[in-house]
Amino acid sequence: MSVIARRIRATPERSASEVWAIITDLIAAPDAPAQKDLAAAAGVGASTIADETPKEAPIVVAGCGPRLRIYCLYGEDAISGEGSNEAALNWDPTEGDWMMWLPASKEDIAWMKAELGKLTPRITAYDSEAEEPGEKAEPSRASLSINLEAFKRL
Repeated sequence: MSVIARRIRATPERSASEVWAIITDLIAAPDAPAQKDLAAAAGVGASTIADETPKEAPIVVAGCGPRLRIYCLYGEDAISGEGSNEAALNWDPTEGDWMMWLPASKEDIAWMKAELGKLTPRITAYDSEAEEPGEKAEPSRASLSINLEAFKRL
C-alpha cells in the first residue's frame, strides 16, 4: 500500500478552523459528496487540530488511491513554513468508499467517537498513542458482502 503525507501549517499561522478548511479542500472537490461529511465533522476536526494532536499522530484518509497521512505544523515551524507540504493531490481520496480517522488523546477519544458517530459514519477517532488506524481492513473490504444464495442460482 502506498502512503502519501502532507504537512499543513497550523497555529499560530492559521486558526484550527482554517486548517480544517484547508484539509477539506485538499481531500475533496467543492461539489463532492464528501464535503457534507467533512463539514459535519468540522468542530471535532478543528478541536483535534487546536489540541495539536496531529503534530505527531496523523489524520488518516483511506479510500481510493494511496493512504493519506496529514500532519500539522505548529509554532516556529508553522510560521516559517519549513517542512510544510500543502500541494494539491493528484487523486481524490474521498472518491467511492472512504474513511477518515482523527487522532485523539486518551482523555478525548470517548467524546470524539461519540460525537462523530452522531455526525457521520465516514469519520471516527483513534487513540493517538496506538497503532495507526485502518491497517487491518480497508473500508471497501469492510463493507463487502456476498449473497451466496443468489450466487448459487447462477
